[in-house]
Amino acid sequence: MEQNQQASSQPAQTPAPAQTPAPEVGGDKKNTAMAVIAYILFFVPLLTGDAKKDPFVKYHVKQGLVLFLVAVVISIVSCILPYYFWYTISSLLNLCVLVLLVVGIVNVINGKQEPLPIVGKLADKFKF
Repeated sequence: MEQNQQASSQPAQTPAPAQTPAPEVGGDKKNTAMAVIAYILFFVPLLTGDAKKDPFVKYHVKQGLVLFLVAVVISIVSCILPYYFWYTISSLLNLCVLVLLVVGIVNVINGKQEPLPIVGKLADKFKF
């Protein structure tokens, strides 16, 4: 009887669930670094063997390529149009490209594979 009282006074202990580490979304540090480089110099990850096969890096290379092309188009148009008219518009567009670049790099650091606004839809059309 005394044994039953001791058993009932102690709460039942349940085993703790096994904790498994969360899988890395963006791959290892090397591929994350290559994906960051893709936004700065989009062609560098394409020159390396491991990074160009990684779908995470390829996704961000495509977006980096589109950002680069948008910046080139803005520069060409700013050379053609009159300075006083185009200066404000090109400055705002260049600022938008810079903001998208930072958002893309933050996505890489967080291991996300989210499309950038406007640019992401264009990047999906490229096939590597």
